[in-house]
Amino acid sequence: MRRTLALMITALSFAGTLGALPATAGAVGIPPATGAAAPPGLDDPAIAWNRFVLGLQATPGVQPATVHPTYELAIVHAALYDAVLDARHVAPAAAADAAAHETLTALYPAQRPAIDTEYATRLAQLPGGPRTGLGVRIGQHAARQLLAARADDGSGAAPDPFVPGGRPGDYQLTPPAFGAPVFTHWARVRPFVLPSAGRFRPPPPAALTSAKYAAAINEVQRVGVATGSARTADQTQIGLFWNPPIWAAWNRIAETAAVGRHDGLVANARTFATLDLTFADAVIAFYDAKYAYRFWRPVTAVRAAAIDGNPDTTADAAWTPLSNTAPDPSYPGAHGTISAAGADVLAALYGNDVAFTTTSAALPGVERKFVSFSEAAQEASASRIFNGNHTRLDEVAGEDLGHDIAGFVLRHDRLPRVATGR
Repeated sequence: MRRTLALMITALSFAGTLGALPATAGAVGIPPATGAAAPPGLDDPAIAWNRFVLGLQATPGVQPATVHPTYELAIVHAALYDAVLDARHVAPAAAADAAAHETLTALYPAQRPAIDTEYATRLAQLPGGPRTGLGVRIGQHAARQLLAARADDGSGAAPDPFVPGGRPGDYQLTPPAFGAPVFTHWARVRPFVLPSAGRFRPPPPAALTSAKYAAAINEVQRVGVATGSARTADQTQIGLFWNPPIWAAWNRIAETAAVGRHDGLVANARTFATLDLTFADAVIAFYDAKYAYRFWRPVTAVRAAAIDGNPDTTADAAWTPLSNTAPDPSYPGAHGTISAAGADVLAALYGNDVAFTTTSAALPGVERKFVSFSEAAQEASASRIFNGNHTRLDEVAGEDLGHDIAGFVLRHDRLPRVATGR
């Protein structure tokens, strides 16, 4: 494993390792400091670049349809954290900014003008001089190492063709779009930390003829239907509130926690690296399970209950969920996986009992308040039952998977260097 660059030699003698450095920051394209104050939290590069990436990914047409957004988040934050560690005795903020810029321009080349503008704005807040220039070089070096290590990791592959099965329980294309399922290839992406995609694969879903299956389908049939539901008003809000990308919601929760703690760049960089490496591997793992089992969604199961062989389920051919069904198999639930994993990582770093308020792009102006990370995780997981996308069996399997993955990642205390073998 490579020794941390910042410990190899003294702060201003890296020229032999990284190449000759100019005497002034301006010579490497770093504008002079303006002295302008950044908005709360944005003076920390880890928080600022996290917000930038989330905004980039939320812009229509920016995110590649066949690359999961957690992959880019993991790359950016892993490189940023490596850079901060390497430059912590020199210019960690400059290294963080350079690592983020280097990875983002590689991952989103069409967005380079916006990325360059953000980078220039951030560098303008830093002091000039050789230390800042050195920090930039260290950040670029860390990013290039990580990008090289992830070359040919399967993330650029084309999705596998998918043919729905014909038996009860088999995943079918779902209304209203009946679109092809997404990320059929993602289980073949090399994980960052896990030894394999299937390391914690959950057991098969309950048999269609079992009492557990009937109870789960009957529950979602009652509370997840669009109209005439047994949901409370609060449960309806919950079902809609957590609809946007769940990994982005937990990154925003992590931002709130980091801003409140004031722990500094090294700690914040570690938080986002640990969180997003966990999420990236969790997505690889749940797609491994989803396409191993190819289990039907509630909208299919309820409408086809007459052929499931279970006398305790009742078919409703017109049943429609509160929210449109996501285009992939049902088991395990993504919200359960990501939320359990995210809550475990943040609880390990900050303690579980952290009170916070969060918002959702799905319901502007609505706030949800929580007294702990685990409370938010439980609500986010249950939201998929309330909006008709999943059964409780899906979500519990997802939660178990998320706990297992977070526990594994947290046991590797040299993150994120484990992702590159350094």
